[in-house]
Amino acid sequence: MEWRAGVAWIWCLLVVWAALPCHGDVHRKFVALRQKSTGTSLSMVGGSNSSSSNSTYAVILDGGSTGTRIHVFRFNQSLQLVNIDDGFEYYYKVTPGLSSYADNPEGAAESVMTLLAKAESVVPEEYQSVTPLRLGATAGLRSLSSNASTLILDAIREAVKSNTSFVVESDDDIAILSGNQEGYYLWVTVNYLLNKLGEEYADTIGVADMGGGSVQMAYAISEDVAANAPSYAPNGDAYVTKIYLGGSTYHIYVHSYLNFGKEASRAAILNLTGDSDNPCVLTGFNGTYEYGDVEYTASGPANRSSYEECRNTVLNLFDFNTTCAHKNCTFAGVWNGGGGPGQTNLYLATSFYYLAVDAGFADSNKTSSQVRLIDYKIAAELACKSTYEEAETLFPLNDEDVLAYTCMDLVYQYTLLVDAFGLDPWEVVTVVSEIDYEGSSLDASWALGSAIEAVSSLSTFRRLMHVA
Repeated sequence: MEWRAGVAWIWCLLVVWAALPCHGDVHRKFVALRQKSTGTSLSMVGGSNSSSSNSTYAVILDGGSTGTRIHVFRFNQSLQLVNIDDGFEYYYKVTPGLSSYADNPEGAAESVMTLLAKAESVVPEEYQSVTPLRLGATAGLRSLSSNASTLILDAIREAVKSNTSFVVESDDDIAILSGNQEGYYLWVTVNYLLNKLGEEYADTIGVADMGGGSVQMAYAISEDVAANAPSYAPNGDAYVTKIYLGGSTYHIYVHSYLNFGKEASRAAILNLTGDSDNPCVLTGFNGTYEYGDVEYTASGPANRSSYEECRNTVLNLFDFNTTCAHKNCTFAGVWNGGGGPGQTNLYLATSFYYLAVDAGFADSNKTSSQVRLIDYKIAAELACKSTYEEAETLFPLNDEDVLAYTCMDLVYQYTLLVDAFGLDPWEVVTVVSEIDYEGSSLDASWALGSAIEAVSSLSTFRRLMHVA
């Protein structure tokens, strides 16, 4: 999926309703869902411009490893968010994730149609045929075989084409989202919501995001650093994307580490010890852990473990021995972007946030909190020496199915941030799930960044963003 170049800014909405042919079982189920959703259509009120005639919409589907989420956004001519009902975003989630339908592509399509029925109740009918739709499948679908993921995406494309009038310009609009795209879309989201777009690169916000299967780092770097940056990572992804946003040019360093997300890292850590006890699993727990259709032994040691024992195991995940061809590397020969002021103010999203809340050093009543990276280590030291039974009292916010991995997750995230990414353990960062925006809270995810690109590619909005 490429960033589109744009030059015009002319307000011109041409509404064309096209009746599309519908076929098959997916269509019959979608019609029923559409009829059910029609009675709950949301009213459009308030916001910076509440007139539907001066608005456009974007429908973004996030095909994550644990579920598929729909985000509907509404923008005015200045690309400012406009209220949808009582907020700036309509959100809904269904489970399981698309990767669970490896043997049932039609089931994946049906799950998406459930969400699009919701979207049709939000977007006025006369605007649906000019509303861009994008689906980005993330690490879960990336982990499947090429054939399995292709069959799922093809089934979804056919169902969307046959059953909705939302705008899908090409197959790239319903595709696997690269980790790099995930990273820079999140960077756009966070900086848009914090009104940082248009400021100097040094005043922007850096982001790190941990999902189930991968983790991303993205931040703005100087023009000089970008000019001397290596072109491609070992996996073939470009390190730097040059973009034009809010009247300013930015060079965004971004890299995605596949198989280093929360669920993937647990599987990798358990795999290190095979059928033996694992020092990162709490004493008193004996069970199994499943990831990617593979089952792993998850058994704590007979005697209490410790932070040091778990950390020594976790360090084996990272290849620090590969020669670094650049001045600064994280691990496995990956350039780290050089750091700098664009990374100084860092936001940690998704699993970084939820673990901080579950471990008790971030406020569970707030969608963002400032913490020190060393707080992950302090909590890990407490967790690792605890038994499973004791942890139920020490970490009451943790769900029962993940409690056994509290030590593991804390040690892993601290080691990743400090040893692999090279961050200062005493650095203060912001862990975040949502960002306050004009009295409302929006999800800190890549979806809004993708929506901004999608609507800016329309003739109405092409003035805002392009690859320079």
